[in-house]
Amino acid sequence: MKSLIKTLTETFSPSGYETAIREVIRDEIKSLADEIRVDALGNLIARKGTTSKNGKKIMLAAHMDEIGLIATHIDENGFIRFTTLGGVRPHTLLGGRVRFAGGAPGVIGGERITDTTKAYTFEQLFIDVGAANRKDCPVKVGDVAAFERPFLDLGGRLVAKSMDDRIGCAVLIETLRSLNAQHLTTPHELYFVFSTQEEVGIRGVTGAAFGLDPELGLAVDVTGTGDTPKSSKMEVALGKGPAVKVKDSGMIADPRIVDCMIRGAEKAKLPY
Repeated sequence: MKSLIKTLTETFSPSGYETAIREVIRDEIKSLADEIRVDALGNLIARKGTTSKNGKKIMLAAHMDEIGLIATHIDENGFIRFTTLGGVRPHTLLGGRVRFAGGAPGVIGGERITDTTKAYTFEQLFIDVGAANRKDCPVKVGDVAAFERPFLDLGGRLVAKSMDDRIGCAVLIETLRSLNAQHLTTPHELYFVFSTQEEVGIRGVTGAAFGLDPELGLAVDVTGTGDTPKSSKMEVALGKGPAVKVKDSGMIADPRIVDCMIRGAEKAKLPY
Protein backbone atom coordinates (compact mmCIF):
# COMPACT_ATOMS: atom_id res chain seq x y z
CA MET A 1 0.00 0.00 0.00
CA LYS A 2 2.98 2.33 0.52
CA SER A 3 3.68 2.46 -3.21
CA LEU A 4 0.06 3.44 -3.82
CA ILE A 5 0.24 6.20 -1.19
CA LYS A 6 3.48 7.48 -2.73
CA THR A 7 1.91 7.62 -6.19
CA LEU A 8 -1.20 9.39 -4.94
CA THR A 9 0.57 11.96 -2.77
CA GLU A 10 3.09 12.90 -5.45
CA THR A 11 0.42 13.62 -8.07
CA PHE A 12 -0.22 17.31 -8.82
CA SER A 13 -3.89 18.18 -8.28
CA PRO A 14 -4.83 21.28 -6.26
CA SER A 15 -8.49 22.16 -5.74
CA GLY A 16 -10.25 22.73 -9.04
CA TYR A 17 -7.46 21.02 -10.99
CA GLU A 18 -8.05 17.38 -10.13
CA THR A 19 -7.68 15.92 -13.64
CA ALA A 20 -4.30 14.27 -13.01
CA ILE A 21 -5.21 12.55 -9.74
CA ARG A 22 -8.59 11.52 -11.14
CA GLU A 23 -6.88 9.67 -13.99
CA VAL A 24 -4.40 8.02 -11.61
CA ILE A 25 -7.26 6.75 -9.44
CA ARG A 26 -9.36 5.72 -12.43
CA ASP A 27 -6.46 3.59 -13.66
CA GLU A 28 -6.19 1.93 -10.24
CA ILE A 29 -9.89 1.01 -10.00
CA LYS A 30 -10.98 0.50 -13.61
CA SER A 31 -11.08 -3.30 -13.25
CA LEU A 32 -12.55 -3.27 -9.74
CA ALA A 33 -15.91 -1.51 -10.15
CA ASP A 34 -19.09 -2.35 -12.03
CA GLU A 35 -19.46 1.21 -13.30
CA ILE A 36 -17.22 4.29 -13.30
CA ARG A 37 -18.29 7.78 -14.28
CA VAL A 38 -17.35 11.42 -13.80
CA ASP A 39 -20.03 13.97 -12.90
CA ALA A 40 -20.27 17.65 -13.82
CA LEU A 41 -18.17 18.72 -10.81
CA GLY A 42 -15.39 16.31 -11.72
CA ASN A 43 -16.10 13.74 -9.01
CA LEU A 44 -14.98 10.23 -9.91
CA ILE A 45 -17.80 7.86 -8.93
CA ALA A 46 -17.38 4.08 -8.90
CA ARG A 47 -20.31 1.74 -8.28
CA LYS A 48 -19.91 -1.75 -6.85
CA GLY A 49 -22.92 -4.06 -6.67
CA THR A 50 -26.64 -3.39 -6.70
CA THR A 51 -29.15 -3.05 -3.90
CA SER A 52 -30.86 -6.27 -2.84
CA LYS A 53 -34.02 -6.63 -0.74
CA ASN A 54 -32.30 -5.92 2.58
CA GLY A 55 -29.53 -3.72 1.23
CA LYS A 56 -28.92 0.01 1.23
CA LYS A 57 -27.35 2.56 -1.05
CA ILE A 58 -24.09 3.53 0.66
CA MET A 59 -21.65 6.28 -0.30
CA LEU A 60 -18.00 6.19 0.75
CA ALA A 61 -16.22 9.46 -0.01
CA ALA A 62 -12.66 10.79 0.03
CA HIS A 63 -11.51 13.99 -1.63
CA MET A 64 -8.88 13.99 -4.36
CA ASP A 65 -7.84 17.63 -4.23
CA GLU A 66 -4.96 19.10 -2.25
CA ILE A 67 -4.18 22.55 -0.90
CA GLY A 68 -2.21 24.88 -3.14
CA LEU A 69 -1.50 28.43 -4.26
CA ILE A 70 -2.69 30.61 -7.14
CA ALA A 71 -0.78 33.51 -8.69
CA THR A 72 -2.45 36.91 -8.26
CA HIS A 73 0.27 39.38 -9.34
CA ILE A 74 3.69 39.37 -10.99
CA ASP A 75 5.92 42.37 -10.29
CA GLU A 76 8.45 44.03 -12.59
CA ASN A 77 11.24 41.79 -11.23
CA GLY A 78 9.36 38.56 -11.92
CA PHE A 79 8.37 37.77 -8.34
CA ILE A 80 4.93 36.23 -7.92
CA ARG A 81 2.38 37.21 -5.30
CA PHE A 82 -0.27 34.63 -4.52
CA THR A 83 -3.33 33.65 -2.59
CA THR A 84 -4.24 30.25 -1.23
CA LEU A 85 -6.36 27.31 -2.32
CA GLY A 86 -7.56 25.70 0.88
CA GLY A 87 -6.26 25.77 4.42
CA VAL A 88 -2.69 26.95 3.96
CA ARG A 89 -0.89 28.53 6.92
CA PRO A 90 1.71 31.25 6.26
CA HIS A 91 4.17 30.18 8.97
CA THR A 92 4.73 26.85 7.17
CA LEU A 93 5.63 28.36 3.79
CA LEU A 94 8.92 30.28 3.96
CA GLY A 95 11.61 28.41 2.01
CA GLY A 96 9.13 25.84 0.73
CA ARG A 97 9.17 24.64 -2.84
CA VAL A 98 6.23 24.63 -5.24
CA ARG A 99 5.57 23.57 -8.79
CA PHE A 100 3.10 25.25 -11.12
CA ALA A 101 0.71 23.40 -13.40
CA GLY A 102 2.87 24.28 -16.39
CA GLY A 103 5.91 22.68 -14.76
CA ALA A 104 7.72 25.78 -13.51
CA PRO A 105 9.37 25.21 -10.11
CA GLY A 106 9.60 27.93 -7.50
CA VAL A 107 10.65 28.68 -3.96
CA ILE A 108 8.73 30.81 -1.47
CA GLY A 109 10.58 33.84 -0.17
CA GLY A 110 9.71 36.64 2.20
CA GLU A 111 10.16 40.39 2.38
CA ARG A 112 12.76 41.78 4.75
CA ILE A 113 11.26 42.14 8.22
CA THR A 114 12.65 43.93 11.24
CA ASP A 115 10.59 42.21 13.92
CA THR A 116 11.75 38.60 13.80
CA THR A 117 9.44 37.61 16.65
CA LYS A 118 6.41 37.82 14.35
CA ALA A 119 5.45 35.28 11.71
CA TYR A 120 5.16 36.29 8.07
CA THR A 121 1.75 37.13 6.68
CA PHE A 122 0.68 36.05 3.19
CA GLU A 123 1.09 39.64 2.02
CA GLN A 124 4.81 39.47 2.90
CA LEU A 125 5.50 36.29 0.94
CA PHE A 126 6.26 35.77 -2.74
CA ILE A 127 7.32 32.99 -5.11
CA ASP A 128 10.67 33.14 -6.93
CA VAL A 129 10.75 31.10 -10.15
CA GLY A 130 14.12 32.44 -11.28
CA ALA A 131 12.71 35.09 -13.61
CA ALA A 132 14.62 38.36 -14.03
CA ASN A 133 11.55 40.38 -14.95
CA ARG A 134 7.81 40.10 -15.63
CA LYS A 135 8.35 39.27 -19.32
CA ASP A 136 10.63 36.34 -18.53
CA CYS A 137 8.32 34.89 -15.89
CA PRO A 138 6.93 31.48 -17.03
CA VAL A 139 3.90 31.95 -14.77
CA LYS A 140 0.87 34.12 -15.43
CA VAL A 141 -1.83 35.43 -13.12
CA GLY A 142 -4.31 32.64 -12.40
CA ASP A 143 -1.79 29.80 -12.65
CA VAL A 144 -1.97 27.34 -9.78
CA ALA A 145 0.83 25.66 -7.85
CA ALA A 146 1.07 22.69 -5.52
CA PHE A 147 3.67 22.09 -2.86
CA GLU A 148 6.65 19.94 -3.74
CA ARG A 149 7.85 17.80 -0.86
CA PRO A 150 9.40 14.33 -0.94
CA PHE A 151 7.64 11.16 0.18
CA LEU A 152 9.49 9.76 3.18
CA ASP A 153 9.14 6.30 4.70
CA LEU A 154 10.19 6.52 8.34
CA GLY A 155 9.34 2.91 9.10
CA GLY A 156 6.31 3.20 11.32
CA ARG A 157 5.43 6.62 9.91
CA LEU A 158 4.99 8.10 6.45
CA VAL A 159 5.64 11.76 5.59
CA ALA A 160 4.28 13.37 2.44
CA LYS A 161 2.38 16.34 1.10
CA SER A 162 -1.34 15.95 0.36
CA MET A 163 -1.95 13.13 2.83
CA ASP A 164 -5.14 15.19 3.21
CA ASP A 165 -6.82 13.40 1.63
CA ARG A 166 -4.89 11.07 -0.65
CA ILE A 167 -4.68 8.70 2.31
CA GLY A 168 -8.48 8.53 2.27
CA CYS A 169 -8.38 7.83 -1.46
CA ALA A 170 -5.92 5.00 -0.78
CA VAL A 171 -8.30 3.51 1.79
CA LEU A 172 -11.17 3.53 -0.71
CA ILE A 173 -8.99 1.95 -3.40
CA GLU A 174 -7.81 -0.76 -1.00
CA THR A 175 -11.42 -1.42 0.00
CA LEU A 176 -12.33 -2.03 -3.62
CA ARG A 177 -9.29 -4.26 -4.04
CA SER A 178 -10.24 -6.31 -0.98
CA LEU A 179 -13.82 -6.76 -2.14
CA ASN A 180 -12.54 -8.17 -5.42
CA ALA A 181 -9.60 -10.19 -4.13
CA GLN A 182 -11.68 -11.94 -1.49
CA HIS A 183 -14.72 -12.27 -3.77
CA LEU A 184 -16.82 -10.62 -1.08
CA THR A 185 -20.48 -9.98 -1.78
CA THR A 186 -22.69 -7.47 -0.05
CA PRO A 187 -26.43 -6.78 -0.21
CA HIS A 188 -25.62 -3.10 -0.54
CA GLU A 189 -25.07 -0.86 -3.54
CA LEU A 190 -21.73 0.81 -2.83
CA TYR A 191 -20.64 4.10 -4.33
CA PHE A 192 -16.99 5.09 -3.99
CA VAL A 193 -16.78 8.84 -4.51
CA PHE A 194 -13.42 10.49 -5.10
CA SER A 195 -14.52 14.09 -4.77
CA THR A 196 -13.28 17.50 -5.91
CA GLN A 197 -12.82 20.93 -4.32
CA GLU A 198 -13.12 19.83 -0.70
CA GLU A 199 -10.41 22.25 0.36
CA VAL A 200 -12.38 25.26 -0.87
CA GLY A 201 -15.78 24.45 0.57
CA ILE A 202 -16.64 20.73 0.33
CA ARG A 203 -18.11 21.43 -3.10
CA GLY A 204 -17.69 18.18 -4.98
CA VAL A 205 -19.06 15.72 -2.47
CA THR A 206 -22.07 17.95 -1.77
CA GLY A 207 -23.14 17.63 -5.38
CA ALA A 208 -22.40 13.90 -5.39
CA ALA A 209 -24.52 13.36 -2.28
CA PHE A 210 -27.49 15.15 -3.84
CA GLY A 211 -27.04 13.24 -7.09
CA LEU A 212 -26.69 9.78 -5.56
CA ASP A 213 -29.11 10.32 -2.66
CA PRO A 214 -27.55 7.55 -0.52
CA GLU A 215 -29.18 6.16 2.60
CA LEU A 216 -25.82 6.21 4.35
CA GLY A 217 -22.76 8.34 3.66
CA LEU A 218 -19.30 7.95 5.19
CA ALA A 219 -16.44 10.40 4.68
CA VAL A 220 -12.88 9.07 4.98
CA ASP A 221 -10.56 11.96 5.80
CA VAL A 222 -7.75 13.02 8.13
CA THR A 223 -7.70 14.72 11.52
CA GLY A 224 -5.21 16.07 14.04
CA THR A 225 -3.63 13.99 16.79
CA GLY A 226 -3.13 14.42 20.51
CA ASP A 227 0.24 12.68 20.84
CA THR A 228 2.67 15.36 19.64
CA PRO A 229 4.28 18.07 21.80
CA LYS A 230 1.78 20.70 23.01
CA SER A 231 -1.00 19.26 20.85
CA SER A 232 -4.67 19.55 21.73
CA LYS A 233 -5.97 17.14 24.34
CA MET A 234 -7.68 14.40 22.34
CA GLU A 235 -7.89 10.62 22.15
CA VAL A 236 -6.54 10.43 18.60
CA ALA A 237 -2.95 9.15 18.35
CA LEU A 238 -0.78 7.95 15.47
CA GLY A 239 -0.66 4.18 15.26
CA LYS A 240 -3.67 3.69 17.53
CA GLY A 241 -6.19 2.97 14.80
CA PRO A 242 -8.74 5.05 12.88
CA ALA A 243 -10.65 7.88 14.52
CA VAL A 244 -14.45 7.70 14.57
CA LYS A 245 -15.84 11.22 14.34
CA VAL A 246 -18.38 12.20 16.98
CA LYS A 247 -18.60 15.92 16.14
CA ASP A 248 -16.70 18.85 14.75
CA SER A 249 -17.37 22.57 14.41
CA GLY A 250 -19.78 22.01 11.54
CA MET A 251 -21.70 18.83 12.29
CA ILE A 252 -22.69 16.22 14.85
CA ALA A 253 -22.34 12.64 13.64
CA ASP A 254 -25.46 10.48 13.79
CA PRO A 255 -25.04 8.41 16.98
CA ARG A 256 -26.45 5.34 15.22
CA ILE A 257 -23.60 5.45 12.71
CA VAL A 258 -21.01 6.12 15.42
CA ASP A 259 -22.27 3.15 17.44
CA CYS A 260 -22.31 0.93 14.36
CA MET A 261 -18.70 1.78 13.51
CA ILE A 262 -17.54 1.21 17.08
CA ARG A 263 -19.31 -2.15 17.24
CA GLY A 264 -17.70 -3.11 13.94
CA ALA A 265 -14.23 -2.18 15.17
CA GLU A 266 -14.70 -4.09 18.40
CA LYS A 267 -16.02 -7.15 16.60
CA ALA A 268 -12.98 -7.13 14.31
CA LYS A 269 -10.70 -6.40 17.31
CA LEU A 270 -9.40 -3.24 15.69
CA PRO A 271 -8.06 -0.36 17.81
CA TYR A 272 -9.91 2.92 17.31
